[in-house]
Amino acid sequence: MDHQPPPFFRTGPSPLARLLICSTLSLAFLVADVRFNYLGALRQVTAVVIYPLQRIAAAPAGIARRIGDFFVTHGSLRADYSRLTQENFDNAALLLQLKALQAENAQLRDLLAARERLGTELVAAEVLYAARDPFSRKVVIDKGSQDDIRAGQVAVDNRGVVGQVTRVYPWLSEVTLVTDKGQFVPVQNVRNGLRAVLSGTGSDGTLELRFIPVNADYQNGDELVTSGIDGVYPPGLPVARVTQIERAADQIFARITCTPLGGVANHAHLLVVTGSRELPPRPVDEKKQVRAKKPRKS
Repeated sequence: MDHQPPPFFRTGPSPLARLLICSTLSLAFLVADVRFNYLGALRQVTAVVIYPLQRIAAAPAGIARRIGDFFVTHGSLRADYSRLTQENFDNAALLLQLKALQAENAQLRDLLAARERLGTELVAAEVLYAARDPFSRKVVIDKGSQDDIRAGQVAVDNRGVVGQVTRVYPWLSEVTLVTDKGQFVPVQNVRNGLRAVLSGTGSDGTLELRFIPVNADYQNGDELVTSGIDGVYPPGLPVARVTQIERAADQIFARITCTPLGGVANHAHLLVVTGSRELPPRPVDEKKQVRAKKPRKS
């Protein structure tokens, strides 16, 4: 008596037969698709159907990649930010140095122009530091007696008188600024020729004309230059400009405040006048000269 297995356990065609059948169908579909393009529409429908499945299957990898890119980008941005911040600080320092060098170069050019304009012997000097006394207005320069610097010589810049050499060492000198309380400069009003004495007030921005009568002809804006009558300051050097005049009826003298024209606290270089300034010759009156040549009648 034969016992047949139940339908559930039936194996069907053999594996070789299945392989042949699937291969034959694949070849048939390939030929039909290549030669007659019968499967184009089926391919489009299949792509539309399986597209959501493809997106779902690729979603975990895409999410993981984006999370990795986020952390990598965040770290890269932080590194770039730190690098750019440091570069900004470095460039800012270089820019400040460049501006300082440009200002120093412009001031040196002005000093060279002033040397040609003054027409006298000058020695260029660099301001090293200010004096330690807070109640005085003095600076120390890098030129001394070895550079033909002598006490009493005048220090100027491209705009006017800065001060006077008051103490000399072999390689250093001390310059008392015109704004020092104990510094006095004989000056002359360019507008009307009035002579006076200009003194410092202890402040870098103000000077004062002392013992000027109330009715003296001084106006705001008058330019004061060295008169040269003391034999120390060469004549004609710009010193200050009148900025304020106070005249009181109960006072004998007017109070005249001036602003120094020279950069008493602005520059790192100045010029020391080591030679005398030659004044232009006075015009000769030909009539007087002819009269002087005529012999006297006996």
